[in-house]
Amino acid sequence: MLGGSFWIALLRNTISAGLMLSFFLMLDRPKFPIKKTVRIYIIFGFLLITCYSIWYLVSYKSFIKIAPLSSLPVIGIFCSLISRESIYISIYKMAAGFYFFSVATFCGVDVAHWCFHGNLWIDILVRFLCTIMILIFTWKKLRKIFLGGVDFLIEEMDIFSSITLFISILLGAIVAYWPNLQGFSIFNMVRAAFTLFMAGIIQYTILHLYIHLGKEHLYQSEKELLKLNDQLLRQQLELMEESEKEAARIRHDIRHHILLIEESIQKGDMENLTSYIRQYGEDIAAKNENPVCANKTVNSVLSVYARQAKSKNINVSMNVRLPEGIMIRDIDWVAILANIFENAIHGCIYSKMPVQNIHLCISKKGNKVIIQCYNTSSENITFHKGLPVSANGRSMGVSSIIKTASRYDGQTDFVVKNREFITKILLNPPTPPLKVKKGLF
Repeated sequence: MLGGSFWIALLRNTISAGLMLSFFLMLDRPKFPIKKTVRIYIIFGFLLITCYSIWYLVSYKSFIKIAPLSSLPVIGIFCSLISRESIYISIYKMAAGFYFFSVATFCGVDVAHWCFHGNLWIDILVRFLCTIMILIFTWKKLRKIFLGGVDFLIEEMDIFSSITLFISILLGAIVAYWPNLQGFSIFNMVRAAFTLFMAGIIQYTILHLYIHLGKEHLYQSEKELLKLNDQLLRQQLELMEESEKEAARIRHDIRHHILLIEESIQKGDMENLTSYIRQYGEDIAAKNENPVCANKTVNSVLSVYARQAKSKNINVSMNVRLPEGIMIRDIDWVAILANIFENAIHGCIYSKMPVQNIHLCISKKGNKVIIQCYNTSSENITFHKGLPVSANGRSMGVSSIIKTASRYDGQTDFVVKNREFITKILLNPPTPPLKVKKGLF
């Protein structure tokens, strides 16, 4: 710190606070609309700069020793309260913001010392130019990478990894921020520059690593979903083959029915003929399975898994009321319904109850799709962070359900009550575009 008057300190504080707040805001997904968020940031920034400048005026020595590090928790708490991101991501962004603040401070102080004999205005000019370059880099390059991979970071990062990254980048920033504890020298300046450079490279690499891991896990889940879809198609093919065999059997038997009808007509036995035709019609109606719903994908998934459940002596009841034209991808229907039904079948089997039931209800209310499934279950299901976990530690297919539901701003809930596992899913599919009839104009 090169000292200076109150107005010099005010200018430095404005540059530093502007850098840290702008950096955080560029990488943030705030709770409030952007205009309201910007107003809140401006008001907080004005109060922060005023308080710190008064502090500088009242106690210069304590300001030099404490102010830089104290700004980190003050700004960090404010930004975390405004953000809707997890605390892990807020901690990481705050550490990165303090790192860039240290870079600008280091460049300003050391360039002014090295070339201009500690000129205060050179220090401010260099800090300002560094701040502009950092914010341009953040907006043009870092923002796209970060916001594009923030969901992967949320999934991959935990409190331990975020604190580790925070400490590592903070240590690098502190070492660079006080490079001349034993006086200014070219050696100290080069050492601090190298420390800052390596800290930045490491953090940038780790950021890409977490995003890459998140993408790999996404691809793995997509691969599992494709396998599930392939399994569903194979089961559908088996159903079609059985239907063809049943149709061939009916064609074979129809000749005998015709012979009996002809014989009754020749004998004039109309009473027996009427009775026989009535019984034949009832038999056909009993064998004719009505579709579960009009949606072909939903009907296929539910038909296959309902048949599979009935083959295991599980009672299945379904109440599905879905109109046509719901804007949910077929592969997403498969991901949600197939996993729900598979979990329900496994839950019934592992319960070892003498009577096992699955009841599925799907309906559309307004613009929302509501899915509820109740199945017989044991009471020994473990929950971790609100999600059911099987005995082998895996999340029983719910991760795929949650990820798919999140594409439609969905909500999921899993609970065990009275030896019954209850799955509730709320989806918000987009409304289909209105079809405009062409007029004769």
